Amino acid sequence: QVQLVESGGGWVQPGGFLTLSCAASGDTLDDYAIGWFRQAPGKEREAVSCISSSDGSTWYVDSMKGRFTISRDNAKNTVYLQMISLRPETTAVYYCAARRGRLYHCSDYEPLVYDFGSWGQGTQLTVYS
Repeated sequence: QVQLVESGGGWVQPGGFLTLSCAASGDTLDDYAIGWFRQAPGKEREAVSCISSSDGSTWYVDSMKGRFTISRDNAKNTVYLQMISLRPETTAVYYCAARRGRLYHCSDYEPLVYDFGSWGQGTQLTVYS
């Protein structure tokens, strides 16, 4: 059982930048693939990024390629999502999620909600001028 806590959300102007953090406890993130998801009001939860536990492969939603960067800091047991050139439509609650194992490769296809068993509580990102 791993517990996840997101942080780093808040308000940012369009074109701005922000980094979200996903801190783990109870287990090491070395054994997990980590996904970032977002959910806007009235919309389904959707994947925005993912990083594998084994080969470190990554996945990004097409609309954010070149503007999102996912990374691990094993010493801090934390995964980050660096975001730049933010747009108002990026506004949502952002969640990190964990899938245990080393056979899940994030680069293969879009991560799905049911693929991940552990979830954080979410952090709000609001983009407006």
